[in-house]
Amino acid sequence: MGDAVARIVDALPSPVALVEVLVIALVVYLVLRVLHGTRGEGIFKGLIFILTIVAISVSLVISYFGLEQVRFLLEGFLTTPFLALIILFQPELRRALIQVGKTPLVRTLLKGEQSVIEDVADAAMQLSRHKIGALIAFQRDVGLEDFIEGGTRIDADVTSMLLMTIFWPDTPLSDGGVIIQNMRLTAAGCLFPLSENPEIDRRLGTRHRAAIGLTEDTDAVCVIVSEETGIVSLSVGGQIIRSLDKERLTTRLERLLSIERPRKKAGGAR
Repeated sequence: MGDAVARIVDALPSPVALVEVLVIALVVYLVLRVLHGTRGEGIFKGLIFILTIVAISVSLVISYFGLEQVRFLLEGFLTTPFLALIILFQPELRRALIQVGKTPLVRTLLKGEQSVIEDVADAAMQLSRHKIGALIAFQRDVGLEDFIEGGTRIDADVTSMLLMTIFWPDTPLSDGGVIIQNMRLTAAGCLFPLSENPEIDRRLGTRHRAAIGLTEDTDAVCVIVSEETGIVSLSVGGQIIRSLDKERLTTRLERLLSIERPRKKAGGAR
């Protein structure tokens, strides 16, 4: 009985072999996911089937006849198909790399918070020159989901061109506000509560009152561009700071959103 159990245990694959099989299966699964729906999917399945049959057959023959030198040569030969796969599946690999580049983690690494702020400041200045009204809200700790639900979800990278397109006159989303959540343009056409503070300058329009109202109820930071004067303002904590140029707007946004700017060397560059 003990000998039978020992033979069964010896026949079982080692833990290392099981791990190797699982790793290979995972790699094959991921490749098939990438190639799903493409012409390369069928080719890859055929190649995997052929290589598996060849590898098993060669391994059995070599083990039976003890041809270790032939095994060494064939192991080196079987690595060459991987070079062929890279050439054969070039379009599919390109598509896979593009999909990887679209993942949130990679987007965050490639497009930092400071870049988003610079795009917002650049858009605000360009809209200011054309006297096009705009209202852009940055979410901080307090969520703005109630206002996002009332707008149109977008979920896109923040770019100055996209912001200018949204606020261009007579477009469907130009009258509402934009919400930037986790440095992503989450929604547009959002309606914010108007402030009822009687001390607000009566010359301020609806966008300014909406920005002040939102920052009274939440810890959001709002950038406002006046449609009448082109003045760029910033609202936080129910207060408003007016007549900002690009440098001052960028500096204040970076400080309010806890982004450190690189310090300039004493004496400046020479």
